Amino acid sequence: MKEILVVGLGGFLGAISRYGISSYVDRIFGKSFPAGTLVVNVLGCFIIGLLMTLVEDERFPNKTLQLLVITGLLGSLTTFSTFGHQSLELIRKGAFSVAFLSVLCNIGVGFLAVSLGRFVVRLFTT
Repeated sequence: MKEILVVGLGGFLGAISRYGISSYVDRIFGKSFPAGTLVVNVLGCFIIGLLMTLVEDERFPNKTLQLLVITGLLGSLTTFSTFGHQSLELIRKGAFSVAFLSVLCNIGVGFLAVSLGRFVVRLFTT
């Protein structure tokens, strides 16, 4: 139960951080390009890169803090950070074709899924 609450707290912090950061960036750069989303995704990738390296080096051994920050906060800030980390790990292990397929599927299929979701809503609301 403690783990669920810790992840939930991190998720709350990540969600409000995502909203605040992306709203701020969008106010600066406008909305013609989703710069706010790009910033939170890149920031999340950078932070997970830092933290997972610390975890691997056993310099960030506190499991509760890992759940709070990595699973909760970053998971809510952006799942793109996990995608970036997993893709890099595949490349580091020499699984280039799997990494390429993962990137292609996440981006391509994700884009199609967003399009399909929009289509379904329009189909039933128009």
